[in-house]
Amino acid sequence: MDLNEYTEMLRREVASVTRFGGEELTRTAEMLTDAMESSVRLTLLEVLSAAAAEITTRLDGAVIDVRLSGGEPEFVVSTTPGEPAGEPSGPASPGSGDVSDDMTRITLRLSGPLKTKVDAAAAAAGLSVNAWLVRAVSQAVDAPGGGPSRQRRGPGIGSRYTGYARG
Repeated sequence: MDLNEYTEMLRREVASVTRFGGEELTRTAEMLTDAMESSVRLTLLEVLSAAAAEITTRLDGAVIDVRLSGGEPEFVVSTTPGEPAGEPSGPASPGSGDVSDDMTRITLRLSGPLKTKVDAAAAAAGLSVNAWLVRAVSQAVDAPGGGPSRQRRGPGIGSRYTGYARG
């Protein structure tokens, strides 16, 4: 998908609005549209990503990702093999009971080596990285002893030991 068409459309709209304002206003508008081009492209990518995420929530057995290829967005549709039709894919793991149309975006920072391992694991499973991470998180949270209610393994701040000790 070529975003140049859309940024050029915005440039033409700004030019048409400022054509009656004189040469100085027209030049200012040109400089403003030049300066805003990267922000506009980023906003368009965010809109495309949000649309892909929303469409993914409505699909069974498929995940739509937006990837950059040569600086331009590209839609990639991945199917999730091994899931029967009608079973939720993506956000909820089978049997999790947390099926919802609500999607929340987070930023996850990974070290380079860990990202490489995640990419390889997702590819081996035939999933997008996003779908693989969602499945991994769902399994970790649903596992016995996983999630926020997990017991701490040692004393923390404010922990106290009582009793006698011999030395």
